[in-house]
Amino acid sequence: MKLAGRVSQVKPSLTLAIAAKAKAMKADGIDVCSFSAGEPDFDTPAHIKAAAKKALDEGKTKYGPEVGEPKLREALARKLKTDNGLNYKAENVMVTNGGKHSLFNLILALIEPGDEVIIPAPYWVSYPEMVTIAGGTPVIVNTDSSTGYKITAEQLRKSITPHTKLFVLNSPSNPTGMVYTLDEIKALAEVVVDADILVVSDEIYEKILYDGAKHISIGSLGEEIFARTIVSNGFAKGYSMTGWRLGYLAGSTEIIKAASTIQGHSTSNVCTFAQYGAIAALEGLQDCVEEMRLAFAKRREVMLERLNAIPGLSCPKPDGAFYMFPDISKTKLKSLEFCSALLEQQQVAVIPGIAFGADDNIRISYATDMATIEKGMDRLEKFVRTVSG
Repeated sequence: MKLAGRVSQVKPSLTLAIAAKAKAMKADGIDVCSFSAGEPDFDTPAHIKAAAKKALDEGKTKYGPEVGEPKLREALARKLKTDNGLNYKAENVMVTNGGKHSLFNLILALIEPGDEVIIPAPYWVSYPEMVTIAGGTPVIVNTDSSTGYKITAEQLRKSITPHTKLFVLNSPSNPTGMVYTLDEIKALAEVVVDADILVVSDEIYEKILYDGAKHISIGSLGEEIFARTIVSNGFAKGYSMTGWRLGYLAGSTEIIKAASTIQGHSTSNVCTFAQYGAIAALEGLQDCVEEMRLAFAKRREVMLERLNAIPGLSCPKPDGAFYMFPDISKTKLKSLEFCSALLEQQQVAVIPGIAFGADDNIRISYATDMATIEKGMDRLEKFVRTVSG
């Protein structure tokens, strides 16, 4: 059988592959310390689950509008205005099967052969693959620790060509945990407006911030940048709802209509009763979000201290999300070799940085319990001392 050529152009997700291998080893009775997961280890808050159960009991089990339940779209518009300073109406918002799906819909609706999409590296693994599937060209702009792994306005300006259509901005960042400051966002917004391109702001980690860091939605900085901004977000990270597959996209009515047309011919509507859980997440008390954030903050401090005490590793302090992105270059191993050996020799699962466009780094999630962090860091230290000789 001859498969479509686009399949061979897309790389499988290394993050999912390593997480699957770690789970298989655990199923075989092996004591694995897994730091590969990109999801909170907390249960979904009780009031959110209760709302979905109530919706089930009330018969909310039928097809719904492809763009989402009206009450949820209205709640999302209110949230975007109140929390993010973005003046969207319900008609500017669509509900998707997870944050990833919102981006996939957008890329398919927007990008075609010949279009370039600027993606700062390190990047979330699926950004360039989505662009490739759509026939566009990912333009990777490398960053490093000197700028906090953040693209500068000057780098963005130099990367823009007549073919540039979209710039991907992710803050707080996966995999680095870095958060762009107000001044940095302003400078990037000026470039976007001057070049008259679009920007998609992936804000899935907006609620997980530390040390007074502030999340700034780039579209809130003025009418001109607002008109060129599309927002992708979801409920997975902030409310520990990864398996619910609930995301959303906000933008101009033209873009939302185009993205919803694609969704209408692929997945149709999002799970109806799950959307009522999302309404409860938005409208209920936010104590559950703060409880998780505080737990992540404690784990961050412990893991960062342990990592930077290991000779051969260095790691900047993340301002958000729940990832560390240490530099392993002094070990003389590239990321895939490092991660494979670490899993085989010490039963510790982390993600190779090459998956994010940074082969001298690894990603370590601290969305796990403190005991696993302590044990895993002991094993990591033993491994690094061994390979560093």
